[in-house]
Amino acid sequence: MKIGVIGTGTIASAVVRGIAGDGHDIAVSERSAARAADLARAFDNVSVHDNAGVVAASDVIFLGLMAEAAGEILAGLSFRAGQRVISFMAGASLEEVAAMVAPARAVAVMLPFPGIAVGGSPILVQGAADLARELFEPANRVYTLADDAELSNYLAAQAVLLPAVALVAEAAGWLAAQGSDADQGAAFLKHLVGSSLMASDLGPLMADLGTPGGYNARLRDHMEAAGMQDALREGLDRLAR
Repeated sequence: MKIGVIGTGTIASAVVRGIAGDGHDIAVSERSAARAADLARAFDNVSVHDNAGVVAASDVIFLGLMAEAAGEILAGLSFRAGQRVISFMAGASLEEVAAMVAPARAVAVMLPFPGIAVGGSPILVQGAADLARELFEPANRVYTLADDAELSNYLAAQAVLLPAVALVAEAAGWLAAQGSDADQGAAFLKHLVGSSLMASDLGPLMADLGTPGGYNARLRDHMEAAGMQDALREGLDRLAR
């Protein structure tokens, strides 16, 4: 495909790296000059243009902009009928994006994560998911969302990632403070948590780990008594609002 990317921040750059080996012609905008130049040096099929040049060269366009700035940036560009647009902007609805890029067709709001650069990453998509699947599966997995409300809820729920990583980091730091090798401790805990989550559904995994009196159950009970679950639910509710 002839793919254009307007905005080459961290996520958009990861998307480009994830598909650059698939034979597409990819035009990236010069808005983030250093990242755009790095991509062009790394891949022969990636070229750098101004925003108008990206639109002119592309049949599929990714929007990796900040939602509050997108209207002004896109207003002067000449989109064409037949172009398909996928937005990475969580703060702009599919209808709002459609108005910005007409007569091109806004087909989806897509929320990728940095792991898309190497594959094995989840991708959230609201709208027509067929194009996202064609581009990113089977190396990644697309999760389809029905509407703006579900997108908002998933945005809130995905924020559990940083607290989860912070818990693992705290446990790794505690191991190091007890005299263990810091790198080995961190590697072990990442391996343990990641492999366990991927190997089983959550309900059975919790049941297997929750043997009364065991280490996992005792730490869970301690953290629940300290208000961990209530704090998590309250935080998710606030984010969703």
